[in-house]
Amino acid sequence: MAEEALDEVNQQVSTIEKTREIPPEWEPNILAFACHYCAFAAADLAGVSRLSYPTNVKIVRLPCTGKLDYIYILRAFERGIDGVFTAG
Repeated sequence: MAEEALDEVNQQVSTIEKTREIPPEWEPNILAFACHYCAFAAADLAGVSRLSYPTNVKIVRLPCTGKLDYIYILRAFERGIDGVFTAG
């Protein structure tokens, strides 16, 4: 019974994916939550080294990503962010 329901959900998702058209110039807005001592330090070093990353990625520095509350992730999606990346 559960396997049949899973198959039905998979079919519905496949149908949605096939009918959804994404314009070729579209880029997702990504929000990155970065730990101050680890990932943010790496992003800062990349900037100092003149390495670049896409402008559609925004970085939020946190004292520690281990304390990241899920409500911030949900709020990001509510406000139009397409993807969230957490690095610690």
